[in-house]
Amino acid sequence: MTKHLFATIVTPTAVAANNRGEGDGSTLATLQKITRGSDQYTTVSAEAIRWAYREYFQNYHGDQTNRSFDPDQDKYEFKTEVFDAVKYIDDDLFGYMDAKKGKDNKDATTKRRGALEISRAISLDPYWGDIAFGSTGGTKGKTSIHQTEVHCTAYQYTLAVTPAHLKKIERAEYLLEAIAGIRHVGGNHSRFLYEFRPESLVLRITDDPSPWIMGCFERVGDSVGCSRLARLVEVGDIPASELIVAGDVARTPYGEQLKKLGVNVHGGIKTAIAEAKEALQASVS
Repeated sequence: MTKHLFATIVTPTAVAANNRGEGDGSTLATLQKITRGSDQYTTVSAEAIRWAYREYFQNYHGDQTNRSFDPDQDKYEFKTEVFDAVKYIDDDLFGYMDAKKGKDNKDATTKRRGALEISRAISLDPYWGDIAFGSTGGTKGKTSIHQTEVHCTAYQYTLAVTPAHLKKIERAEYLLEAIAGIRHVGGNHSRFLYEFRPESLVLRITDDPSPWIMGCFERVGDSVGCSRLARLVEVGDIPASELIVAGDVARTPYGEQLKKLGVNVHGGIKTAIAEAKEALQASVS
């Protein structure tokens, strides 16, 4: 059977904003939002999260990345425009498309679907319309007033990869390491600091092609809970042996419940990731 790796991550709670510098004349910098039930929640795109993973691989596996970002010139550079998923980790994980015409104006496009899938990140807390105001001094007697939507919240997102789809299977382990190390979510335009490392984490290594762990965390007081995850384990839809749960949720009643159900629960994120790497190696060997 083909093994799949799924992870659902909850970030620490912090103040998120969308500070992208000068805009198109509008005085309000807005957060992206979705509606769930009768409330609005803020969201971060999968592309913004992918940017952070690309940056991680550039910094820690630069000899294996084709595309890199130069902050001094504010542009991307390629080692080669002949994409190679065997040689380059980013061509393998994130995919590529080189659209061009060949002889006789025929389609000569080369492309690869990325092995890594990432969901949008959704806030755990509803957005109630908080706005920060500021001003920029200009010529004498003139000031520029600007407004920025801000949201004090944690974000939840899920990623998925099938190691067998990778040209080099060890790159799934690199991905596990990156989960705890990404930083600049939002790419080169973002200027606010927001931790996107896991504060709570669920990892699943399974033959099941469906994650079953997407959106499994919910806000409980000032912490998080995972009642739906516990119920899925309890009724047998997710085997306890396939899960590794870690982080702050381990110290909650939900963490204790999962332990009693046979789930491997850790207080430390990095310890859990190290164990997931060992389990992944054993499952694909």
